[in-house]
Amino acid sequence: MVNIVNKIDDLVKVRLVLLSVSDKRGLEFLVPGLLKSCPGVKFISTGGTYARLRELLLDKDAKKRLLQVSDYTAQPETQGGLVKTLDFKIYLGLLTETYNPAHQKDLKRTKALPIDLVVVNLYPFQATVARAGVTVEEARANIDIGGPCMIRAAAKNYLRTAPVVDPRDYPRLIKELGKNRGATTLKLRYDLAKKAFAHTANYDTAIAAYLSKQTPAKVRAAYPQIKEKK
Repeated sequence: MVNIVNKIDDLVKVRLVLLSVSDKRGLEFLVPGLLKSCPGVKFISTGGTYARLRELLLDKDAKKRLLQVSDYTAQPETQGGLVKTLDFKIYLGLLTETYNPAHQKDLKRTKALPIDLVVVNLYPFQATVARAGVTVEEARANIDIGGPCMIRAAAKNYLRTAPVVDPRDYPRLIKELGKNRGATTLKLRYDLAKKAFAHTANYDTAIAAYLSKQTPAKVRAAYPQIKEKK
């Protein structure tokens, strides 16, 4: 293993943000705050979040600061957005230890960029299954895969990457960035990582609880197109 002692910076400048949220509340506060606190900051995003960012950024800023994930990865989204962010280049950006020379070579080889800030929240599974008359298929469709993966990758790499899963943390983030000239601190990243892992754990617990209440017969009845085994 590479000895990383004394090679890790407490302060990490935010230059590239991966932003993909179901809950878009607070973006009108977050985005201007990032532009003000982090000179030259750029964004990569997906779907509805990308469209919202285009609205929040001036046309000139959008052209030079905003990129769709599919353009960054050179891989189109699958139908319905089923696979968008599960890409090698994305995860190099999330997990790469920039203080590790071997990892730096991987970045150069793939033309990937370190992602410094991840702002992600998940498909509303709990709200979906709480609705009266929700179907098994509606529940299944609202199981988020890419979101938890991005959150966990960013949280694992808290030595460099900041994961934000709750819009209520936007004010603290912007305040810290303003105080530290556009950089996150290790304390902030660690606090956010703890919250991120709790968030994904609660999400998976909710999915497991829902599935445990279903039966194979009920699931099969939800999909009449599946032929019975004879």
